[in-house]
Amino acid sequence: MGGLSIGFLRSAPHKSIKITKLLLLYLAVCLFAWPAQAKYEGGTGSASDPYLIYTAEQMNEIGANSGDWNKNFKLMANINMDDLAGADFNIIETFNGIFDGNDCTISNLSISSALAENTGLFGTFGGEISNLGLLKPTIIAQGRNVGALIGFVNHGIITNCYARGVVVSGSNNVGGLIGLNTGRVILCFSSGSVSGDAYIGGLTGLTNDGTVKQCYSRANVIGNRNVGGLVGKTTNEFSEVMNCFSAGAVDGDRYVGGLVGQVEQGRVYKCYSSGSVVGRQDVGGLTGFIRVLGNVSRSFWDTQTSGQETSAGGTGKTTAQMKQMNTFLSTGWDFWATWTICEDINYPALLSLIPAADLDCPDGVNFIDFALFASQWGRDNCSPSNGNCLGADINQSGIVDFWDLEIFTQHWLEGID
Repeated sequence: MGGLSIGFLRSAPHKSIKITKLLLLYLAVCLFAWPAQAKYEGGTGSASDPYLIYTAEQMNEIGANSGDWNKNFKLMANINMDDLAGADFNIIETFNGIFDGNDCTISNLSISSALAENTGLFGTFGGEISNLGLLKPTIIAQGRNVGALIGFVNHGIITNCYARGVVVSGSNNVGGLIGLNTGRVILCFSSGSVSGDAYIGGLTGLTNDGTVKQCYSRANVIGNRNVGGLVGKTTNEFSEVMNCFSAGAVDGDRYVGGLVGQVEQGRVYKCYSSGSVVGRQDVGGLTGFIRVLGNVSRSFWDTQTSGQETSAGGTGKTTAQMKQMNTFLSTGWDFWATWTICEDINYPALLSLIPAADLDCPDGVNFIDFALFASQWGRDNCSPSNGNCLGADINQSGIVDFWDLEIFTQHWLEGID
């Protein structure tokens, strides 16, 4: 018995060590087998499985994770940045991935920045962003390259994005949507107020080797030099502003235009402006100044609402003439695929940017549109031959029902800035 007892005591430490090793091995296996906590609300950040964003906190998390700035994201819900409850927003400094706004909105983004440059929801952007709306963003910066959505578009692509009710201010290269643009901006718009010193525009401040197509701005713009209702200044021979308009008030000192302050290089083509224009030197209803390598063609401004009888480029027309299709058809404007107009009521509008629920003249979704929608309620024979029940079958399902009503309410008062 004593020998057995001694043998047991001698072997006990070895058994204890073996048990400890087995426990550690078991724990290690469990840890590796345990699923990693998902980032954001799901997804892996790949093109086929993007990171999913549902909340303001998750949106703010992107800016804190620089390793994700070349990944893919998809916004899954309308979010309100007031939900951050006073926390500072993390600017997404250098993003080269893909961000799909998924037709959702981000409301009440507020940034106050002392950065020398590149301030916006995205600081510098070289990727692709689409289908995103910003509602009532406030961006107050001391530096250059300032926009509600992006400070500096570095050869990125921005499609179907907007900023409504903006308050944006900075020093140079300041825009309602984008500060400095060297990429492609397509089917975008802005409204609100924009201010700064030089290269200030309702949509983009400075467009350098960039494209702005089928865009508009209703923002009021105040600056010193190179101030425009849509773009402050275009540089580089490959810059292009095409099929665009501006309708906000413009106030500056030198190089001030209803659409573009100065066309140093590049082309302005098939555009118009209708807002008031005030300046001291080199002021024009459409463009304030055009240099030798700049070109403006097939474009117009309203001589009455602008308060300007002259412009460095474009053709001046009365308010009545600006609301007639023939004014624009005479220079080859496309009123089949690009433009539309409520004649004698509104200026031309971009067909692709008309809200889905804007069923009737005048522009904007209001009670006139609701009356038309109600008159078609319950029809079950909608088709292209009857204009999808005069447009009331918004989702084109063949019947005007509650699904269409839901879409209609989502667009209520859109287009009335």
